[in-house]
Parts: sequence; C-alpha cells; structure tokens
Amino acid sequence: MAERSTAAVDVADSSGDEPLTAKADQSTADGVAQNRERDTDSSESEEAQGSGANESPGRTSPPELHSGHKLARRYRLEECVTRLDGFSSWRAVDEKLRRAVGVHLLPADHPRARSVLAAARSSALLGDPRFVQVLDAVEENDLVYVVHEWLPDATELTTLLAAGTLEVHEAYQMVSQVAQAMAAAHREGLAHLKLTPGAVLRTSSGQWRIRGLAVNAALRGITSDTPQRTDTEAIGALLYATLTQRWPYEDDAYGLSGLPKGVGLIPPDQVRAGVHRGLSELAMRALVNDGATASRQEPPCTTPEELVKAIGEMPRIRPPEPAFTAPPEYQRTTYQQGNYGRPAPHPGATQAMPAPIPPLQTRTGKALKWAVSALLIAALGLGSWQLADALMDHGKSDETGDTRTTDDNDKSGDKTKPARPLTIQDAAEYYPDGKPQHAGDAGLTYDKDSSTYWRTYSYRGGPKLAPFKQGVGIVYDLGSKKDVSAASIGLYYAGDHTTATLYAANSLSSSQSLGSMTKIASGTTSTTDLKISAKKAVKTRYVLVWITAVPNAAGDQFSGAGYKQAITDVKFTG
Repeated sequence: MAERSTAAVDVADSSGDEPLTAKADQSTADGVAQNRERDTDSSESEEAQGSGANESPGRTSPPELHSGHKLARRYRLEECVTRLDGFSSWRAVDEKLRRAVGVHLLPADHPRARSVLAAARSSALLGDPRFVQVLDAVEENDLVYVVHEWLPDATELTTLLAAGTLEVHEAYQMVSQVAQAMAAAHREGLAHLKLTPGAVLRTSSGQWRIRGLAVNAALRGITSDTPQRTDTEAIGALLYATLTQRWPYEDDAYGLSGLPKGVGLIPPDQVRAGVHRGLSELAMRALVNDGATASRQEPPCTTPEELVKAIGEMPRIRPPEPAFTAPPEYQRTTYQQGNYGRPAPHPGATQAMPAPIPPLQTRTGKALKWAVSALLIAALGLGSWQLADALMDHGKSDETGDTRTTDDNDKSGDKTKPARPLTIQDAAEYYPDGKPQHAGDAGLTYDKDSSTYWRTYSYRGGPKLAPFKQGVGIVYDLGSKKDVSAASIGLYYAGDHTTATLYAANSLSSSQSLGSMTKIASGTTSTTDLKISAKKAVKTRYVLVWITAVPNAAGDQFSGAGYKQAITDVKFTG
C-alpha cells in the first residue's frame, strides 16, 4: 500500500475517479514504451502554435544512472526512453507496490529543477483521472525525480495517426474529452503548453488521457503569456491532424506532413474529401485564424472553456452503426426426413403409399395376443389386491387409536440441503481495463484475519464509480466447480452505499469480459457487512465479486477522504 515519502507528494489515493494504479502502468512524460519520444522542441511548428519559447539551460550533465539503479530503495530503473536537455525519462518498477511507473530525473542543480518540482506538485493536487497522475515529486541525494503513472493499454495519438485519419466519432470524442479536461485544468490555474500528439493517449476502453500536464513544459522551460490561448490552439491542431493526417503548419512534425508552403491555413474539408463539416469549422475556430471562419461568421475560441461550449452547440455525432452480415440462405438438402437413402421422385410422378402391415392372423400371432392379455389381467388383479390390503391396514390402525405425527417425516422429505461453506483456494484482482487497485493484496480477503484487507483507491465522485471506472473487484478460485448460492462480504468502510454483484467467471484472468460471465446475484448495504443471496445456485469454479458503488469515507493513514471501500473477509456458501 502506498506510503508517503517525507519529501514527496504522493497522491496515490487522491487521484480522482480513476485510480493511479489504473494508469500507473504506462506513460513516461513523453513516450510510450513502444514509441520513443521524438525531439520536436526545435521545430518551428511548435512555436507556430504558440507553445512558448525554450529556455537555454545551462548544459547540466544528466545523472549517470543505469538500468537496475534504485531510487529511494523503491523505484528500480528499467529502460531509458528519453535523454534530452540535461534530464532523462525512464520506465521503472515500483517494487513496493509491484507496478510499472515512469520517472523523470534531473540533477538538483539543474536550472529547471525548482520549476519541475513545483509543476509536478501542482499537477498532483489536481487529481483529475483524465490526466496521467503524478505519484511522487522528490529531491534526494542531489537528484530531483518525478514519478508518474505508466499506462500499458494506451496508445499515443501519434501512433494512431500514422495509420490514417480517425473515424468521425473518434475525432469528436477526442476533441470533446481533451477540451473538457483542459478546461478543468485551467480552472485550477494549470496549463499544459506542450499538448502534442505524443501527449494524448487513447486507452483500450476508448477513453482519452493527457500526460505531462505542466511537467512537460517545465522540463523544457516552455512558458506562455497566454496559456489558455496556447492550449486551445494546440487542441485545434490535434483535431486538424485527426481529420486530415496533416499538421496544420508548413513544417512537418510528429510524423505528419505539413501543409503546402504558401497556401496558408486552409480548412480540413479542403485538404481531404469527406471531412465532417462541423468538426472542420471547429478546428479552424480553435486555431484562431483571421478570416478562416468568415463564411459562418463564428467567433474564434480562445480558451478551452469556449471550445467546450462550441462543441456542446454542435449536433451530437453518434458512433457508427455496427455492420451485420445477413445469414446465409437456407439450402434444402436431400437429407430431409423420408428422403435419406432414397432417390428423389420425378416431378409430377405419383408415389404409391406402402400398404400397412397386416395384423397377426397366424396361429402363433393369436397365441401371443392371448398371452399378453393374460399378463395384463394378472397385473391388474395384483394391483387391486395390494390396494385393498393397504386400506385394511389403515383402518386397523385407526381402530386401535395408534396415531402418528408426520412432522418428522415431512421435514425429512422436504428439508432443503443445508448451506455449506466453500473453501477459497486462490484469488486475483479483476481489472479488465488494465488498471488495478492493489492487486498484490487480493489474498488478504480470505486469510481469516479481519485486520487485513484489499482496498480501492479514493475517488472524487460517487457512490457509483462509473463512468470513469466501471467497477473494481476480485475473482476467487474455489478449486473445482461447486454450487454457489450466497456470499458474505466483510467491508472496511460503512456509509451510503456499497453495491456488489457476484458473477460466475471462467478463470482468474482479467482478460475475460464482464459480458461473458453469468450473473449470480447482487446486493447493496450501508454497513460493513454485505450479504448476497441467489434465488438459484450457480455451478462454477471461479466467482467474481464486482463492486460498482462505494461510500464516502474520511481520510485515514492510507488514503485521503473520498469515495472508497476495502474488503476484509469474503466467504461463499453453496
């Protein structure tokens, strides 16, 4: 569980609706593990979009570190993904929480070390799940390092654009989510100033995330007198690129070709055929070009808030309809009933019906019929005799006054099978979105020790975790297929309210989808004891406890105040 460093800003439990571990598996500030950062700081296009000027830092040599080096006896460096301007960025492993993280490193005497620390701490306090979260900002042993999340399931916009333009609904989702996130950041006084295709990520669930808020600009010494205008124009450039696969300036950048020299900035729908007209105009309004939107007389968008409002005034772009293939036409075969092994009749030919089999008219047949009749008569006589004998015995018992209660017999006959406890053999956290909570603590929920538990992160919104997190949970292995009818779940936090559902899963793996599982039962409680009972037992080996709502709880030694929950004990019966 996360522990706070004395010189660090550890926000592992105040990360908003999306847990830090959830995202802590993917980003360096400027590169994904599979995609090294492209050094574009010297690009004229960067200045063309108003991202500010780079300082000329005193060329401080980056620390001589190598793979395997450990920071704070906790963060083990694995792979250097960026080395630039006296700082380096690494993919690392948090050995205490057993998760991948990203680390920025620079010497404590670097001219930008103070501003990087300040930017990291300010970004950490935002706690918005739409941004890659800062986990630690530390100055130690003549080093300054910033630890942030690493998202293994996310893909850079740079990589997506290398394959072509985005589908219209995807482009709409990207600009909507990025604009809303940046508007929220600016309301808290934070700017990005280096919002490039490499800083925007799409997760496997279709959500868009922004990395390097304030920190990327601080690492490179980028400043701006008009930060809102800078970030808004950057969002417009991103939208332009998703619609045209071109960078909206003359110079090539981020693996994209620039516009032809001398033609100026032309609308996306004039660069590529079939571009959505509304999104094309939106991109031009965000890029704030004089005369670019004169035909519609729409005012330019100079802040992310204005851009969000403009998006809201557009007709909503719906996702494409799924394509369904028509079922193959039914083909009648010759293997229909009555035709197998027989030649098909000629058209128009009349088939003669076979004559019925005559009844048994021979001497042997008659003897057989008399024998069967005699057996039936004997069976009827024996049955009548047994029935009469039973009635006479019942009458005798009444005459002698011998009465018996049938309660015991009724109970023994109708008694349901008693519920028996089921032994849990193993457990694993279930996180289909690739963002675990505390995966290493799943075994603490069935160790028969109520003082130990597995816990979620603390969220800003609730009690429902959706839409930023569909749910959190643990899959339990019962060793073999067993009838599961109920569960008793001990919880750490009381309050309004906790909701959990039991599902029959296929394995302990998080790769299986929730839709492929069979729902057993669900329950809700406001106490620390949740009982879930099914109307009908379900036979399964693996049982998922899936939590979709959590109560609001005060801060403690592990996490800040927010919507959160922890499981202390889980017991199944069947």
